[in-house]
Amino acid sequence: MLRARIIPCLDVRNGRTVKGIGFQDMVDSGDPVEQAVRYAEAGADELVWLDIAATVENQPVSLHQISQVRSRLKIPLTVGGGVRAAADADRLLYQGADKVSINTAALVQPTLIEDVAKRWGSQCMVVAVDAKRTRHGYGVFSHGGRRPTGRELGEWITEAEERGAGEFLLTSIDHDGSQRGYDLEMVEYVRSRTKRPIIVSGGAGTVDHLADMLSRGHTALLLASILHQGQTTISALKRELGQRGFAVRVP
Repeated sequence: MLRARIIPCLDVRNGRTVKGIGFQDMVDSGDPVEQAVRYAEAGADELVWLDIAATVENQPVSLHQISQVRSRLKIPLTVGGGVRAAADADRLLYQGADKVSINTAALVQPTLIEDVAKRWGSQCMVVAVDAKRTRHGYGVFSHGGRRPTGRELGEWITEAEERGAGEFLLTSIDHDGSQRGYDLEMVEYVRSRTKRPIIVSGGAGTVDHLADMLSRGHTALLLASILHQGQTTISALKRELGQRGFAVRVP
């Protein structure tokens, strides 16, 4: 049995962690560097750092903060936001990111996936996908979930894998921040379209939501709201999951 990967996500804007619902109404949730360290100490298996202003507001990623957090973490770090060229990925990796997440730029210029994968290996190339239900199934959105791309989710997943994506970060816009559970149908659909690992994001609110996904074989789970708001801790979630028989790394 694969061990669960419990992965906190820090959406960073202007140097601060923010969180909303459905990608809207963002509220300040603290200092991202201190939060990252706290989550790592509590047993996080990996950390995802997404600079949401870098793409939407065309601001530069804070390389200083990335360097700061890398110097204090011993767990894998994925960084995304504002990656528009292979050189941008280079800078993040040189600052200590283990993997780079690309979303909007990959949709605009899909060859960017190939460029990064060829330069650094597919294991460094995480394609983030924000999707929600449409009349015709699932549509892919760009620019922080604000713009419809006209792309169908399954087709985009297949293309991205063929171009070199080593992992997907799949976020359900419909479930994001809702704390009513992950979008199981969307996840199962994407699982049927790729053999790459999928980090499931959007909707976690209770340990039952995590247990449900783990029981179905989805082992990489992203968390944000329930951690930022202090409703639970990673260590508490892992204790409960371990008691239920799931394989977890004990901090």
